[in-house]
Amino acid sequence: MNNKNKILNDFWDILNLAEDYISSGLIKNHSGFAVSSDSLEKISADISVCKQCRLGQTRNNTVPGSGNHNPMLMIIGEGPGAEEDKTGQPFVGRAGQYLDKWMEAIGLNRHDYIFLGNIVKCRPPKNRDPFEDEIALCLPYLERQIALLKPKLILSVGRISSQVLTHSNLGIGKLRGKSYEYQGIELITTYHPSAVLRILMSTESRYGKTLKE
Repeated sequence: MNNKNKILNDFWDILNLAEDYISSGLIKNHSGFAVSSDSLEKISADISVCKQCRLGQTRNNTVPGSGNHNPMLMIIGEGPGAEEDKTGQPFVGRAGQYLDKWMEAIGLNRHDYIFLGNIVKCRPPKNRDPFEDEIALCLPYLERQIALLKPKLILSVGRISSQVLTHSNLGIGKLRGKSYEYQGIELITTYHPSAVLRILMSTESRYGKTLKE
């Protein structure tokens, strides 16, 4: 084999190797270590065409998540509600607006410091709890997001997301107030803002007056 043919063969070997890495989601950097070619845009695109579970058959829009791409805090809920299903954006209903007030009270906002996401990326019909198989099929999307975002802290709101991320069957009342770890990141849990709103509305109805939020 002459030098010209050898160079051509070597060139095609390199192209084939690169194609293998790209198809597997990995590329090689100059030091020889594998680095991910994943991105938030790619995750959102994968979610948008996902039909792995029954939620993909009933949704209007997928809700991959949104916010700062270098967040101090990542907030994770259970799944999209009706308003989120309409808009494709997380935490935009009344509970989301109430969550914004929580964050504003400590000097944070969803655009500058926070990334918002959910355990499942499609709305469960009638806001039912997502089934275990739906969670299992959707969770890898969230794990990919966390691996890319690398938030300083994760806040889980609500029973479902807190049970999934802490690998526990305890209720939120027993899970909250403690520190956990998920993918090497500190995790804390609390009530979902929608649950707090329901308590406020019930109290207002009972006592016939409006409580200040």
